[in-house]
Amino acid sequence: MSDWIPICALTDIPRLGSRRVQRERGVAVAVFRTADDQVYALLDRCPHKGGPLSQGIVFGRQVACPLHNWSIGLADGHAAAPDEGCTPSFACRVQDGQVHLDAAELATKALDLAAPVAGPCAKAIA
Repeated sequence: MSDWIPICALTDIPRLGSRRVQRERGVAVAVFRTADDQVYALLDRCPHKGGPLSQGIVFGRQVACPLHNWSIGLADGHAAAPDEGCTPSFACRVQDGQVHLDAAELATKALDLAAPVAGPCAKAIA
């Protein structure tokens, strides 16, 4: 049985928008709300170049990465063809107007993926 952590009220996430959830370890999780109030959660990292999906544009059941416009499926994290790749998805639910994420997944899933490094410091680290 899953332990669910309340994250926020559904209304705290704008329609066709997102909210970032910081984790104790690992890359943050992006929680998305569609136009018809469906909620999905993905690692906040595009499988292409690591762009922050939480800053992308939500349309239908997809989010467009803000860096290179890859379309990522909200339900499964898969890039739309012809692009290839996948970002991890997280279990989420809405109960009594509150958005919840699975505690075990937040603590253990996708901890091995590094946060993207961008800007002038990227070359110094590489």
